[in-house]
Amino acid sequence: MQFSAILTPLVLTTCVFLPSLSSVHAQGRDSSHYDETITEMAQAFKAHDRKRLSNLLPQVRGYILEPWGAYWELSARLDEANPAEVQDFFARYSGTYQEDKLRTEWLLQLGRNRDWGAFNREYPRYRMGDDRSVQCYGLLTEHLAKGTDVNAAVMQTWLPLKEADEGCAAAAEQLVKDHSMMPAAVWQRARLGFENDRLRVATQAVGILNDGWVKNVSEIYASPAKYLNDKLTALRPKTRELVSLALIRLAYQDPEAAATEVNHLRWKAQLTQEERSWIWGVIGKRAAMKMSPDAVGYFAQGQFSQMHEDHLAWAVRAALRAGQWKTVHEAIAAMPPALAAEPVWVYWHARAQLALADSESGRAEALKLLQGIASVRGFYEQLALDELGQRVTVPERPAPLTAEERETARNNPGLSRALYAIQIGLRAEGVREWNYSANLHDRGGLDDRGLLAAAERACQAEVWDRCINSSDRTKGFLDFETRFPMPFKSAVLARTKQIGLDPAYVYGLIRQESRFIMDARSGVGASGLMQVMPATAKWTAKKLGMTDFQAHQISDRDTNIAIGTGYLKLLLDSFGGSMPMAAAAYNAGPGRPRAWRNGPVLEAAIWAENIPFNETRDYVKKVLSNTTNYAAVITGQPQSLKARLGSVGPLDAAVPDASTELP
Repeated sequence: MQFSAILTPLVLTTCVFLPSLSSVHAQGRDSSHYDETITEMAQAFKAHDRKRLSNLLPQVRGYILEPWGAYWELSARLDEANPAEVQDFFARYSGTYQEDKLRTEWLLQLGRNRDWGAFNREYPRYRMGDDRSVQCYGLLTEHLAKGTDVNAAVMQTWLPLKEADEGCAAAAEQLVKDHSMMPAAVWQRARLGFENDRLRVATQAVGILNDGWVKNVSEIYASPAKYLNDKLTALRPKTRELVSLALIRLAYQDPEAAATEVNHLRWKAQLTQEERSWIWGVIGKRAAMKMSPDAVGYFAQGQFSQMHEDHLAWAVRAALRAGQWKTVHEAIAAMPPALAAEPVWVYWHARAQLALADSESGRAEALKLLQGIASVRGFYEQLALDELGQRVTVPERPAPLTAEERETARNNPGLSRALYAIQIGLRAEGVREWNYSANLHDRGGLDDRGLLAAAERACQAEVWDRCINSSDRTKGFLDFETRFPMPFKSAVLARTKQIGLDPAYVYGLIRQESRFIMDARSGVGASGLMQVMPATAKWTAKKLGMTDFQAHQISDRDTNIAIGTGYLKLLLDSFGGSMPMAAAAYNAGPGRPRAWRNGPVLEAAIWAENIPFNETRDYVKKVLSNTTNYAAVITGQPQSLKARLGSVGPLDAAVPDASTELP
């Protein structure tokens, strides 16, 4: 088959909705000069070329993206800038994303310098509010100035951080020094570092308590078994917490070996019940991630009330896989209220109650839980509809936008800068400014109607990712036209009809992969709408008979759709038509779901919830949720997510495994 024969031509029209150039550019200069200059400044900023930035800045005065140029120039030399310059920047670009972005960096610098007077003067003006280090510095200054008990707030901010953080560590160190924070809380941070394979997190935490223990922690990380096998370890004073870290590290590497070691007589007397429960939580979690049938038994050795919330989540997953509904119920009951209220755990809590119910009142309580989350908004909300005997349908559209609402969105300077930046190739900068301008509800951002107007504006500009992003954030209504747009419709429908693939599935996958950005490129080299890897593209093109395929063609829209859908169809066929397994294979490669299918036959929802990779687990659920909504849009008929999911189990030994040849 010739390459050109399998592509469907499509005329693509573009309507970019931007302020007129005359309103945003200085007099006497054409826009291409400004665009080239700001692009050069972006490159200079990445190269840390301060001199080049300073020389170029005067050339972008009066330009729509001047705030970006000014931000890059000052940010690059912020360590040597004087406070007056910084304040002048804040005044000149007041209300912009760039003002608050620079303020974040300035506050971090003041915090590192322990300039609490200047920090306290600037912190009340901080609108962005999402930088954890700045938050911790703010809590620290409150404690220092007023003696406020900020221990709980610091822990809530610090513990979830995956990487070491200077601001939160500084706050914790001061609280420990003032005897406000107990050492046990700092050891908890170190434990999380070890079980998430983050040595720097653990050494930073332990260093707060005693610099002399940092070397011990590094040695334990490198060889936990060696530390545990040292006959003097159990006899040395103040080693209990270090033993816990060693057992946690061993559990990360080999949960079966850790399960044997933790039951050793010498540790039974040394470890507290809380420490033992936490260690069993890590052992159970790591075993569950390997889909070991021993995982539930490991969790049972500890007490749920003394485990971390991540352990409890994996305890639920392991129990679901084992069909132990009583354990599902108990683990969810032990979760913190905020975690237990998430749709995923509400759904499984209700399912456990239905499985265990011995009365009509028990069943009624479970149905009430399902009713509380049932909607078309997401994977578990859609499954709740299924359990209630309802189906996914397209919700009624909100009232049309008024001319005033559209005008407000059109005149929003942050949205205008964002779209312009994206148009000239500064996508990362444009995305950040769009999000800041559109999504900060409680900091002067847009309400639901404003978000809808922003979404419509982005859709008109064919900036589909920002259209979806803004529409996704409305709380009071759902607008499927902007939440689930269908760009390139004729090309996608023609191609899917040609190869016998569900167009809703393709749209559901593209929405998750690239948000319909044609030039999207991932960190690992995947390209285009369907995010195809170069080697996969080459293999698939050959398989499909594209004899004249060249690697650069994968960025072409129709080529990308042809190869992406072709590969997806091959995956789907090789996994017996299982959409969840094919989606997992598309994201993580076909080899992993081949291994993950081994074990008992499971509801596909249970199978998906047990995928050990957070990214792939989230991906599969979102692709299938998207697919169900797109099917409702395309067909106009009620849809069932549960019917689309089916079940997953081992491959029949008599059936050849067609997935083994796939890249």
